[in-house]
Amino acid sequence: MPPLKIIALDGFADRAQQLQNHIQDISGKKQKNLTDHCIVRFSNGEGKVRINETVRSQDLYIIADVGNYSCTYKMYGTENRKSPDDHFADIKRTIGAAASKPARITVVMPLLYASRQHKRSGRESLDCAIALQELVAMGVDNIITFDAHDPSIQNAIPTKSFESISPIYPILKTFIGREKKNINKEKMIVVSPDMGAVRRAVDLASMLGLDMGMFHKRRDYSKIVDGKNPVIEKAYAGPPLENKICIIVDDMIASGDSVIEVAEELKARGAESVIVIVTFGLFIAGMERFDVAHANGTIKDVYCTNLSYVPKGHPKWLTPVDLTKFMARILIALNKDESISNYIDSKERIKQLLQETLT
Repeated sequence: MPPLKIIALDGFADRAQQLQNHIQDISGKKQKNLTDHCIVRFSNGEGKVRINETVRSQDLYIIADVGNYSCTYKMYGTENRKSPDDHFADIKRTIGAAASKPARITVVMPLLYASRQHKRSGRESLDCAIALQELVAMGVDNIITFDAHDPSIQNAIPTKSFESISPIYPILKTFIGREKKNINKEKMIVVSPDMGAVRRAVDLASMLGLDMGMFHKRRDYSKIVDGKNPVIEKAYAGPPLENKICIIVDDMIASGDSVIEVAEELKARGAESVIVIVTFGLFIAGMERFDVAHANGTIKDVYCTNLSYVPKGHPKWLTPVDLTKFMARILIALNKDESISNYIDSKERIKQLLQETLT
């Protein structure tokens, strides 16, 4: 078994030491797993990665938070925020710096790069598939992500290992600790905000033993406003919502427009309160709209993971769930070539959690 080595790129640097501490605690070994490296930027914006210690014959894990917009670099004297494209370029630079010396290379992208451009509509680029093929062509053996927007994207690299891991167990562990007295069919219901989130909603409702409802959005595909087709009609299908605690479940909050609109519809239909559970809270339009939605009672709480960047000093309505220990267990299992099936599908663990907590 080759030694486990980790290169946590700057997007994940704020969580790297937590990950290291968990790996040491779980494994009982005090060896250093984090690999010393640096990202160098030239004044014209070009960059390179330098690895400052050997990775020869190591089991190397490159971890990158491609959604971390707090990372910056200077270009022609101007401070620029790193885009997902910049973070992905750093992943490729790191693979290039390793120069095929590791025994195995695994890329861990909690938020899968270009995951919302996972299928082609008309004459347009298929960015996520191309990115995965680039990584494989560079010698990557495994790709690990969490709650992929569309797991079928793995068909782009059918002969390579691609795992989309559900983080719902640690999220629910936190959620149940707060809401256990309300988890019953009479008080709570799971709501899918659109057709794309139905599978997640069905799974969550069945695990918690709750009813499920869903919204259907009809869009005007002849127009594009702010990069998306505007919604012209919303329809709800499901049980009555009066006096219910509604759980909206999805993979991410991007601008937050859809989540807030659905929450407003739920409240208009008599919902007592609305709780949002997502894997990634990106808040690309800022958190101010959610501050207002919380203040006026539209949204009670938002749960998301820290798999992607969450600003420090976050508002009280936002509960970031720390997944560094969860990730540490996965990396240790992979390093030992053990099964991670109970992380990919955690229904049995959640069933046990519910039995221990609710009975």
